[in-house]
Amino acid sequence: MTIQQAQQQVDEWIKTVGVRYFNELTNLGILMEEVGELSRLMVRTYGEQSFKESDKGKDLGDEMADVLWVLICLANQTGVDLTQALERNFEKKNIRDKDRHKNNDKLI
Repeated sequence: MTIQQAQQQVDEWIKTVGVRYFNELTNLGILMEEVGELSRLMVRTYGEQSFKESDKGKDLGDEMADVLWVLICLANQTGVDLTQALERNFEKKNIRDKDRHKNNDKLI
């Protein structure tokens, strides 16, 4: 699935199953909640915190997909073509960071 296809499929799902998009600020809040859930799982899986009973059975990929879903909703609502945005972001990083990371002693 391409990013463009994902944007189209999310839009179709929202308009048929989901009835309509939540407003942009609601979706921003939902995005923050989903990022928090991803963070919680990452901290418990790779960090030093232990799992609580309510954390067990959570899937990292599913939590990432939840974040991506809401981000796609926001992109659709605000008219952002994520494929183009990501391509521009690569261009920006390739120019700005061309030598930055290679010359970072902390990464060697």
